[in-house]
Amino acid sequence: MTPAVAGLLAVAGPACPVKAAEPGGLGAYYRQRPAWTACGDGYECADVTVPLDYAKPDGKKIKIALTRLPATGEKIGSLVLNFGGPGGSGVDALRGSGATVSPAVRERFDIVSFDPRGVGGSSPVRCLDTVRQDTYLALDPTPDNRAEAKRADKWDKVFAKSCLAHSGKALLSHVGTVDVAKDMDVLRSALGDQRLNYLGFSYGTYLGSIYADLFPKRIRTMVLDGAEDPSQPAADFYADQDRGFDVATKSFLRNCFRSKDCPFRVHTVKAAMKQLDELYRRADESPLRNDHDGRQVNEAIVRTAVNAAMYQASSWPLLRRALAKAYESGDGTKLLLLADGYNGRMPDGRYDNSLDALMAVNCVDHPEEPCPYWPVKGTRYPKKVTADGAPPIVVVGTTRDPATPYKLAKALAGQLSKGVLLTNDADGHTGYATGSACLDAKVDRYLITAVAPKPSTCTNEKA
Repeated sequence: MTPAVAGLLAVAGPACPVKAAEPGGLGAYYRQRPAWTACGDGYECADVTVPLDYAKPDGKKIKIALTRLPATGEKIGSLVLNFGGPGGSGVDALRGSGATVSPAVRERFDIVSFDPRGVGGSSPVRCLDTVRQDTYLALDPTPDNRAEAKRADKWDKVFAKSCLAHSGKALLSHVGTVDVAKDMDVLRSALGDQRLNYLGFSYGTYLGSIYADLFPKRIRTMVLDGAEDPSQPAADFYADQDRGFDVATKSFLRNCFRSKDCPFRVHTVKAAMKQLDELYRRADESPLRNDHDGRQVNEAIVRTAVNAAMYQASSWPLLRRALAKAYESGDGTKLLLLADGYNGRMPDGRYDNSLDALMAVNCVDHPEEPCPYWPVKGTRYPKKVTADGAPPIVVVGTTRDPATPYKLAKALAGQLSKGVLLTNDADGHTGYATGSACLDAKVDRYLITAVAPKPSTCTNEKA
């Protein structure tokens, strides 16, 4: 968490009262006010109502689940957070994060997050049951023969058919990011804010940039941390992401070599990468032992565990210990638990709906992705995001970010008409509130004063 930002309280006033017009036929949605009730640990919970299809505002309605921490001092407005995904529950993430933001920001804003439509408490998409999801997540990520490739193709069909059966075509057609951005504008109004304050991480940057392009004059401040480039084709994004995880893994290895419990035989990146590849091949041929339950710890699970640990350098000690167990005795239990956390598998064996929602949103947003059996037609956002007419938007890029490589933050900042790039020289996914007092202070000052920083680079002191 960031330190309090001194000297800001006297200069920060309320959000400028610009009247935002209500889109046609949506007035009742924009005029609603959430009925907040206490839901534990200082949080309040509520929901807002939105149309399933914005082209039919008098048609079916759905509810969007919200949570907030009220401001501790003189309030500027609300700060809306999206923690990423797509498919992540904002309600759970905020309640589990301790607010994410600094005490200075907590003082001036109600901290609000929500479950996007199709996620968590907001008309969740449902696809596979536990047994079939276990099978799907354990599919060989590197098929060695035609039979394995056909099996993966078969399960793509099963996944799509099951989503249609359990969620219905109407919901699946309207879980895309454009609809979520429109929900967020209804939320802005329902919260009583003339202009939006927004902090989005990872996929939350994609959501934020689409919102900015649709509603540029309804923004007060916007921070996009761990940025995606909305103009980038999906195939290019995944190729960049593969390179990003490779860079992050090599950074993990160099860090590992400085630890006494590092399990790699030879302390060079080339040799350690080869030893990791040997583990993947071993798990593909004969799954590792699992003392937790009856599931197999195969190549898919091991790769997921390693990649999951790349999101936060704080997970690296756990990964070192998990790999040591695998190398020493063929025990993959700790690797399985790392993978379960990433995959949304809960201790009782049930899954949250994050994978279901991720597939549903991505197949609508990026129809060029490999979703050949998806039961509804997707629509890619039709143009580059420029957000003409918006105030300065701050984009944060972390130099060794595995999931959203730094080049994407540079691209987004350059694409926006008033993009400001803050560089976080560090490991891990996203930058704010991960250890850089320099970066945190710049973001906090911008959120509170609405005065954008100059483009600059900060070093994460915990790196």
